[in-house]
Amino acid sequence: MNDFYYRKLDVYHQSIKLVKNIYQLLSLFPAMERNALLNQIQRAAISIPSNIAEGMGRFSLKERIHFLEIANGSLMEVMCQLEIANQLGYISLEQMHEQELLVSEIAKMLFGLRKSLEEKNNRIISNNG
Repeated sequence: MNDFYYRKLDVYHQSIKLVKNIYQLLSLFPAMERNALLNQIQRAAISIPSNIAEGMGRFSLKERIHFLEIANGSLMEVMCQLEIANQLGYISLEQMHEQELLVSEIAKMLFGLRKSLEEKNNRIISNNG
């Protein structure tokens, strides 16, 4: 197995793109948000590619799936926080929708990867049973 297999995954690269986009949007936030919503969005966004990488570094398919589920949870957290940022007037509706398209794409990719790993895991269980 390639030590950095996650780098071959499109979902990993798209999640890095989302992190970069989020950081650009965060520059629009007021200074008072530096230790509140801003930090929360940063942590959630960074968690997405980090959990993809960590999961793909695991030997167990069940663990890989688990980390993809965590990444998906963080992805939904980012979307929620973008909605809050929009409601607070920190980002425009258009800016939120641009990221929503990327979030949806990443969610679909995570679902597909998770499904693929589950099928592989089920085949292994069937062959060993």
